[in-house]
Amino acid sequence: MLPMLHGDVTAAARVLRGVPEGAREEVLERLIRSATWAAAYRQRHGRQHPCWGDGTLMAAALARDPGPEPGLGDPDYCRCLAQVLVRLAERREDAGLKVVPT
Repeated sequence: MLPMLHGDVTAAARVLRGVPEGAREEVLERLIRSATWAAAYRQRHGRQHPCWGDGTLMAAALARDPGPEPGLGDPDYCRCLAQVLVRLAERREDAGLKVVPT
């Protein structure tokens, strides 16, 4: 998966907000897997994957037609943002990469 930017996180959170709470973890894992596989495909073939996109989490999320971005006054959206951020931090830690505060 390519490096994360703010738009990747918000696009993934918008997808999660549109699915039942009990399914969010699995949907997030699918998004991450799709982005990872698309990045590998792009590296190998020199072009983006026709379904999974260019290897960014945003492309994987946009393929699922996320809803509009609500404001941060929406507690459910905030929970979805937090879920994405926590999972991405865990993924870095699982890979042995330190999360360094800036």
